[in-house]
Amino acid sequence: MFGKKKEQPQIDKEQLELIKNAQKRIKQKKRLYIHFVIFLIGSVFIIVANTVLEIGKDFTLFGKEWFLFAILIWLFFLIYHVFNVFVTHKFMGKAWEKTQLDKLIVQQKLRIEQLKNELEKEAPIIAESEHYNESLNKKEKTSELTIIGAAAENDAIGKDNKLIWHLSDDLKRFKSLTNGHHIIMGRKTFESFPKPLPNRTHIVITRQSDYNVPDGVIIVHSLDEAIKAAKNDPQPFVIGGGEIYKQALLVADKIELTRVHENFEGDAFFPEIDTSIWKETANTFHTKDDKHEHEFSFLTYERR
Repeated sequence: MFGKKKEQPQIDKEQLELIKNAQKRIKQKKRLYIHFVIFLIGSVFIIVANTVLEIGKDFTLFGKEWFLFAILIWLFFLIYHVFNVFVTHKFMGKAWEKTQLDKLIVQQKLRIEQLKNELEKEAPIIAESEHYNESLNKKEKTSELTIIGAAAENDAIGKDNKLIWHLSDDLKRFKSLTNGHHIIMGRKTFESFPKPLPNRTHIVITRQSDYNVPDGVIIVHSLDEAIKAAKNDPQPFVIGGGEIYKQALLVADKIELTRVHENFEGDAFFPEIDTSIWKETANTFHTKDDKHEHEFSFLTYERR
């Protein structure tokens, strides 16, 4: 998502090693079979050479014909070859090959299931964004959807449903930009406020059908519904949390981001901004001072 290409499933190192081992075992078995055939033919040839052709007939060792010792020595090497193939590499054989093949099949099935689960999770978001874009094509767009938020260098935006930092100028900027507009948020973000923010229309996205809110707060069940509810606002804002940001990044026109130049521990994160889709159009840096414990920058991005 967000302009990044998904990596194509590939055979991993473990699977590749299994395939190489299987190929190696096949070669070893073929060589052993060839060795056995040559041993039989060679033994017959040696016996015939000594008894029929009388080659080395008068040469004996310990009172025995020399070809018996030649065959025994060759037999020793054949037995060593057999031991090396069937004992030293005891994991081989048809049963072993079938086991490895079964492992490959199981691993590929797991990969397919993971891909299916990812597609099932992303399908509603993709469908929602396509529906929204389709509606924009049918009629002239009259509003500019803007994402606004603050994120650390590691994209952390909050912990335990609370802000991680307090930056006076950031709060002032948020108030100035969103004042008089519709602000779209998830349920947890709304619950993080002591009370609804003044002079703004709150649109809360929740799956709960009986969620109770104060008068004036609009309840919807999807980002698409939230955008429709704010259609008369020339610039509605999406203010969080992490999952709502992720969905909004597909359809938003603009991002107003405060980038806090430190890493923080968090449990909610701002999605990565793909610079092939988003162009930075403004950047204002702020140093630390009496009211600000951290350096930060006000960044503006617009869709390319």
